[in-house]
Amino acid sequence: MKLEQILSHPIGSFSVGSLLTALVLLGVCLGATKLLMKLVDRMLLKLRVEKSFHHFIRSAARFALLFLTVLIVADSVGIPVTSLVTVLGVVGLAVSLAVQDSLTKLAGGLMVLAAKPFVVGDYVDLGTVSGTVQEIGLIYTCLSTPDNKLVYLPNNDIASARVTNLSARATRRVDLLVSASYEDETAAVKAALWSALRAVPGILEDPAPFVGISGYGDSSVQYVIKAWVKNADYWDVYYDLLEKVRQSFEENGVQMSYPHLNVHLVEGGGQDGRDGPPPIQGRKEKA
Repeated sequence: MKLEQILSHPIGSFSVGSLLTALVLLGVCLGATKLLMKLVDRMLLKLRVEKSFHHFIRSAARFALLFLTVLIVADSVGIPVTSLVTVLGVVGLAVSLAVQDSLTKLAGGLMVLAAKPFVVGDYVDLGTVSGTVQEIGLIYTCLSTPDNKLVYLPNNDIASARVTNLSARATRRVDLLVSASYEDETAAVKAALWSALRAVPGILEDPAPFVGISGYGDSSVQYVIKAWVKNADYWDVYYDLLEKVRQSFEENGVQMSYPHLNVHLVEGGGQDGRDGPPPIQGRKEKA
């Protein structure tokens, strides 16, 4: 039997030659796919893409190359490629409608990974919850709250939320409002606040701390303390400064004011001139 006859020997709807050609093309395409995936990996490493995004791009690229391989092999054995693409398109549409919610979350995850508003280890405020980022996935982002709870947020919610990254900078400013009595001299109050600042370790000298009047209330003068610290020292300095301010006020005789009322009693005559105890009229004032 000649080679041409062997190659033309029918096997079902195909011939031996077409099947051999399809196998050769399949091997070549799979080899090319493996080579191209290595190039994709090198490109992602050079671009320093987030690991979760890295995995998604690799999966998408591999799927696209395998789909192209199927089209090439199918065309080599005489299967209409146009019909195959149409069928796969219909199937893809049906699947996308069935997993529409997951695709929305996936799109949000891609936006988060591409924009990089935070990375793993950052402390963020997402409006409804605050915590340290533990994991950034394609569907959910995991936060660890200060009371050690794990919260999983859908990425589509994060993509539309206001994200405040509290770890993005090396330094952070502690802002503290303190109320003092109107009877205390401004210089004395500021001196007490400066004394409290000097007693707290971790406060940076550059930028320099600031102490000043921030406003006038109904019963007190409001002072503000602004001090820069390293990001990791923020909460230690914040709580330590609160304690030192109260201690410094007590040591320096400064009154930490609070809302209160002064009531003045006014004596007057009878309303109709008849005998009897005079009525007492009350008048309230805020001190």
